[in-house]
Amino acid sequence: MSSRSRARARAQVSEAEEQDLPQRPRALAGAAVIQGFEAAGVFAASVLAGVDAAGGRSYHTNSGIALTLIGICTAIVLGYVATGVARVRPWSRTPALLTQLFCGIVSIYLLQASRYDWGVPGLVLAIAGFATLLVPASTHALARGPLATPADRRG
Repeated sequence: MSSRSRARARAQVSEAEEQDLPQRPRALAGAAVIQGFEAAGVFAASVLAGVDAAGGRSYHTNSGIALTLIGICTAIVLGYVATGVARVRPWSRTPALLTQLFCGIVSIYLLQASRYDWGVPGLVLAIAGFATLLVPASTHALARGPLATPADRRG
């Protein structure tokens, strides 16, 4: 087989794979953007924690460094989940929903501590993230296997 026919075969396979991918609803694109913003927020908070640790303003320098590293790793994972949501990967739905839940809880704690500059945007993102992930079009796109309609369940 020549290199030209191998290239043509690869192109046909990739075209067939693209046709098999489910269409991404607009709400799911919004969910991916929200997840990306949350990843950026965690990264920014981690950098601020690292700056505080380096400046000696952390309770313990070692814990400040550990929090920075954990936060940066978390931001990377959240970015990966955002990519999964954007690519309509079914595995990404649960981590994305758990991210919204965690973001909402942390935002409420921040609001109770009068940290409105971090709490309000976090809560808005969490609510918007839940809304975009739970609309029927997003739920259907991220479902594993066919969804049963009410008519299918009756008979």
